[in-house]
Amino acid sequence: MDNNSVSTIVLPDLVQWQHGWCNVARKVLSPHFNQRPNAEVSVLVIHNISLPAGQFGLPYIEALFCGSLDCQIDASFAELEGLQVSAHFLIRRDGEIVQFVSCDERAWHAGVSQFLERSNCNDFSIGIELEGTDTSGYTDMQYQQLIALTRSIQQVYPAIERSRIVGHSDIAPQRKTDPGVGFDWQRYLAAI
Repeated sequence: MDNNSVSTIVLPDLVQWQHGWCNVARKVLSPHFNQRPNAEVSVLVIHNISLPAGQFGLPYIEALFCGSLDCQIDASFAELEGLQVSAHFLIRRDGEIVQFVSCDERAWHAGVSQFLERSNCNDFSIGIELEGTDTSGYTDMQYQQLIALTRSIQQVYPAIERSRIVGHSDIAPQRKTDPGVGFDWQRYLAAI
């Protein structure tokens, strides 16, 4: 696939933002957010998630981010009991974009983190979760939507320069490995 086909997925003139909400995303409200300490939005963090691990297309990610995950459904969910976590966006394997928190608000995606000697990255970042695992690789539709969404985010939040787009592993290297070796940073960064 060439970069020309990537740019046609979501056209910038079709994307509209209102109070931090993107109109091309399906809106699912998470209670796991709060106010940013100031209006700064200057970093984009790429994550991955699957629930249960390595299984895709199930409703459990949305349930987790909305605080309604039944932790009795799967034994691996026991460690998630009481967890309050969210991201601004989730991009599913088929390319669907779901938004949980306004980008003007602080989603709880980064945890204990540091970027350029600043801690608490949730304060000034946007978090995008890709449905996947560190090693599963990601679909063409996910890359296409991630690239288009990133371009649009950068138009609305111009402080997010290319050098300020990182993986969760970059801001929490002792705790996190996502988006993992399966994520093609070269493909992604070359297209934005």
